[in-house]
Amino acid sequence: PTPASTLSMVDGLCQPRLLLALLLASALILLVQFAVGWATLLAPWRALDPLALAGAATLALLSYVLRAARLYDHFLPLTRGSFGAVLRLVLLHNAANNLAPMRTGEAAFPLLLQRYFTVPLVRSLGALLWLRLMDAHALVAIALMALGRLWLPLEGWLPLLALWLALPLVGQLGWGRKFLSRRLPPRWRQRLAQAGSGLPRDRAALWRCWGWSLAVWGVKLAAFAWIVHRFAGLSLDLGLLGAVGGELTSVLPFHGLAGAGTYEAGVAAALLPLGIAPERVLVGAVNLHLFLLGLSLAGAGAALLLPVAQRQAVHG
Repeated sequence: PTPASTLSMVDGLCQPRLLLALLLASALILLVQFAVGWATLLAPWRALDPLALAGAATLALLSYVLRAARLYDHFLPLTRGSFGAVLRLVLLHNAANNLAPMRTGEAAFPLLLQRYFTVPLVRSLGALLWLRLMDAHALVAIALMALGRLWLPLEGWLPLLALWLALPLVGQLGWGRKFLSRRLPPRWRQRLAQAGSGLPRDRAALWRCWGWSLAVWGVKLAAFAWIVHRFAGLSLDLGLLGAVGGELTSVLPFHGLAGAGTYEAGVAAALLPLGIAPERVLVGAVNLHLFLLGLSLAGAGAALLLPVAQRQAVHG
């Protein structure tokens, strides 16, 4: 597929569903106004310690640098000496993913990889799928830790967490592809092989990606947990669960306009079953989402200041 055909496909998928995204955003605006009131919901920002807020923003922005380091490592040697271009790509992709409706922002990843590093689209899509799986794995691991700390003694949740963290070993490089390649028609085997070039190069690269993913989400969710804690008046463990619920919507196929409605629903799905008052959940979720969108816009602005040097294609 070409960049033009990819954009055309994305546009075709998005058009019928754009109305739903707008309806979700409108419903969220009305819900906040009638349930809490926008003035009440936004008032706590004035009472925040500027240094504490700056610290949370710095932690969240550091997670994007770590994400860029993960991508830089994943595509070595193609990316060697071009960390600025990789960071620019990550920041722009993050902004597109958080602001565009219905997961269309994900298209920025293969398009930017092709533009900056001439990576074939099939390879970049394989890499995107792998990295999203690692994101989901890290998010669930952190959720298990938060849930365990709330309800189980250390000896109860630590073994479960260790088993989950070791799960990538089950899907070790080559196992899944060999299984599928024996059962797919020839043309799909070829496409699978092309997409497989976007997976980690070897076992060491797989485990480095695993470590980078845990670092990315550990840093980011520490900042987000503090935001939920501060705005909703919840413990940091509960704030962490709420943040995980919101961020899990970033790896799901359905996404509202700028995440409006779907992000808050993710936070609510994590916290409401625990008996947290809906008004507190709404205040924490919306303000966390505003914090996220502000970071996305700031990151996109910073990305435009980063230099980019075009590279020649490296295949394989």
